Parts: sequence; C-alpha cells; structure tokens
Amino acid sequence: MRTMLIFDPEGRFSGTLGDSLDTSDRYHCVETFSEAQQVLRDFPCQVGLVVFDSRSDGLLRDVESLVNSSSITEWIAIVPSDALRSANFQSLLLASFYDYHTLPLDVPRLAVTVGHAFGKASLRQSVVNSQGEASSRFGICGESPVMQAFFQQLERVVDAELTVLLGGETGTGKELVAKAIHGYSSRSRGPFVAVNCAAIPENLIQAELFGYEKGAFSGATQRKIGSIEAANNGVLFLDEVGDFPLGLQANLLRALQERAIIRVGSVTPIPVDFRVIAATHIDLLEAVKAGKFREDLYYRLNVLHLSLPPLRDRGDDILLLAKTILHNLAGAYRRTRVAGFTREAIGAMNNYKWPGNVRELKNRIHRAVILSEGRLINAHDLGFDREHQATETAVTLVDARTRLDREIVENCLRANANNVSKTARQLGISRVTLYRMLNKYSIATSA
Repeated sequence: MRTMLIFDPEGRFSGTLGDSLDTSDRYHCVETFSEAQQVLRDFPCQVGLVVFDSRSDGLLRDVESLVNSSSITEWIAIVPSDALRSANFQSLLLASFYDYHTLPLDVPRLAVTVGHAFGKASLRQSVVNSQGEASSRFGICGESPVMQAFFQQLERVVDAELTVLLGGETGTGKELVAKAIHGYSSRSRGPFVAVNCAAIPENLIQAELFGYEKGAFSGATQRKIGSIEAANNGVLFLDEVGDFPLGLQANLLRALQERAIIRVGSVTPIPVDFRVIAATHIDLLEAVKAGKFREDLYYRLNVLHLSLPPLRDRGDDILLLAKTILHNLAGAYRRTRVAGFTREAIGAMNNYKWPGNVRELKNRIHRAVILSEGRLINAHDLGFDREHQATETAVTLVDARTRLDREIVENCLRANANNVSKTARQLGISRVTLYRMLNKYSIATSA
C-alpha cells in the first residue's frame, strides 16, 4: 500500500485531499510538526504534502527539518501564489520539493503530480534495494573480483577470535573492515575502541593505552581508564600500529600476551578480555628488518592477515562507490541539486590512479556536491581538468590529502558563513577536531 503524509498546519485542506485522491492509498493527516515527525518515524511515507497557509520563519524551519529527516520521501508543496515572490521560499521549494501547486486547489491536477511522485519514490527505492543486495557485504560496497575474494577471506576471519593484521594503502578502508569484524562477530555487543597509534604523542601513549591512577603524576587528579581496559569484552583496534614507538612496544607485547594491564602508578595487574585488530599501511616485515619494529610483536599481531586492495584495482567498484557516496551526501545536503555524474566525470574517475583511494574519492565528491552548479557532477567539479590530470601522479599522497582536506574545510566554512559549529556537524567531526584542522592548514575564520 502506498503511504502519504499530509502536513496541514491550519487543517483547511487535509479532509478534502484525503477524500479526493486515490482511495487505495493510506493517508496520515497531521497539523503539528511533532505529529509529522512521529508519522515519518513510524511509517515509510513515499510522498509528503505540505500546505503553506502560513509562511512564518518557524514553519519554514520546521518544514526544512522535516524534509531533511526523510530521504525516501518525495515532497509536494501547496502554496499561495504570492508566496512565490519570496526569495527564501523560492530557495526552499527548489532545494527540497519534487513539485509545488498554487492555491486555489486543483485536485485533479494535484492527483497527477502525486501519482508521479509515488512513481519516482518507488524507482528510487528499487534502485537502492537492488544496489544494496548486489553490492554490499558486511556493510562494505564492492562487486569487483578482488573484493569478492576479500569478502571470502573476511567471512572466515570474523568469528575466528584471533588477532587480525589489516594491510593496505592509506585510505582503503581498514577501519571500516575492523568495525565489520567487530559488528558481525560474537563480540558485537561489546565495545569497539580505536587507537590511532600515529596520532598520540609518545609521552602520552602509556597513559592512553593502560590508564593511570590518581596521583600517578603531576596533573593526574583522578583515575583514568585506558583504551585497552575500555575494550574489555570487545575489540581493540590499533590503527597505524607501525608507528608505535619502538621503546614502548615491549609493554604492548606484554599486554597482548598476558591479556592484562597495569595502570600507570599501580602495581596491580587487571585482567582484560579483548580481541586485537591492528592496521598498517607500511610493510611491517620490512620494518622488522630495519630494526624499527619488534619481531616478536610482529608475529603476535600477524596471526590472521587481510590486505585491502587499492581502489585503482577495483574496476567498476569506483563508480559503484561514487554513486553510494553521492547518495549519502545528497541526503545530508538537501539543498544540493546534484543527482549524478556526467559521462566525462565517470571516464575521469575510471582512468585516475587514486593515490588516496576511497578516502580521496569521498573527499572529491564531497567537494563537488558543495561546488557543482549543475544537476550532474562533471570532471572539473571533481578536480579533473587536463592540466590537473597531467600533473596529478607527480603529487605525493600527503600533498594530495592535505590539499583536498583544506578545500573541503574551506568550502564547508564558506557554505556555513564561517559558523564553526555548523561546519563541524556537516563534516561529521567534533569542534575540537575542526579547530585543529583550521590551525594545521592556517585557515582563518571570524566565527
């Protein structure tokens, strides 16, 4: 059965609409924003009708929030003709609505639009369902032969309860795989604790991993639980473990062997039940030969080994991932008009070597969604012009990531009028992380 929400704040038209449209459809007629939210939470409404008897700023904010909360719904506005003279109202209609009808109400014409909206919602859901069934395993997109082989290995690793070492280039999705192993294993109800070994200063690693007692050192005003203890009954993910300081590797090895930790400032061992998943983009065996990584720790970590393929080796997965990323971003940026990629953009993505892998693909599409002025993202929107493509392979991975990260932050700041809080929410990071990035890239903001 097709389901539609009718949000009519003044209650003037809901009865007429419900009686006049297709009687085989199910209607939920509401007059308040909270009722509309509740309906969308409880029912998959393919179409939403909003009656704009009032054009107050509060109603416009409520409607925008309502539209943003349901990516599967096609929205139709019923508006007084004079409302179309308002620039704010025009922007809302263009960004958020499938169609609009001006008053007085023309029910036969509206019924045709409603039918088309149901059809479009059905097509979108059909595409989402078919892509989801065919392309995703363990919550990871991939149909290429190399990814199918990887999924077969992952199937055997998930419930093995042994330490896993994830290899692969930067940006290939190692943390996503670690979360999949946790989420699909018997430890899924336990915590998933991630530690970026490259991001913690060497003098803080001991306290971060093992915790400390009150008074253990200057500034230790209360007891702190370390990451290993926090992972009890769950999974400890050691990201970039190859960057773990050599002088502290013996302490990590002891904790892995004995499954116990001793907090800084204490002498009492604390047993901890945890599974370790480690990840690195460097060759740890070469690091062992170079004297930069302990051999015994390497063999303790490298019990089960999985290597993620680089994006350039994944063939048609590039376009599959691009469409998935665009779909997810379009749900977050309801004001965007972007609906797909030009053939030129698809060709550019398929021919590019992707030194930053999936992370770089996501960053480029994120930037394109913000900057594109058309319905389709072109090669230029993605940063692929002829001069750029000719020199791109000469750019180091660090330089490429830095440039992309800077552009994403600057563009989001600009789109949010330098509002740091809104920018952080849009990027999916904390304000603290955003301030660090602003400082790192010397980006000025007046907010």
